[in-house]
Amino acid sequence: MYAIIESCGRQYKVAEGDVVFFEKLDAEEGKKVTFSNVVLVSDDKKVEVGAPYVKGVKVEGKVVSHGKAKKILVYKYKAKKNYRRTQGHRQPYTKVEITSIKTATEKAEKPAAETKTAAAKPATKKTETTKKEA
Repeated sequence: MYAIIESCGRQYKVAEGDVVFFEKLDAEEGKKVTFSNVVLVSDDKKVEVGAPYVKGVKVEGKVVSHGKAKKILVYKYKAKKNYRRTQGHRQPYTKVEITSIKTATEKAEKPAAETKTAAAKPATKKTETTKKEA
């Protein structure tokens, strides 16, 4: 199973267990991060494409570390004007390990079982009160 998520102005293809480098996120190391902007979800059976996002699907991950990428040099130059400038830049990133991809069908199965048991209990209480009143 894999998903395409949108984060930091880019789209990333992720699967469970992948390690992805995002632009700097506001999350501490070891904390859980949830991505709800899922553009596409695919498993072996079917593919769901959102318009613009797939409803009810979330991708969860754990922040592994923060860091800076390799340095790039920016060089400005104007011919015949004796103008030369060199500048360096290191882009900050957040390293995230994808832990799970939760779809809407997985969420719907669990609460359905809980609501059946919860609905059955109050119904029995109501029948008991009607017997006592009669």
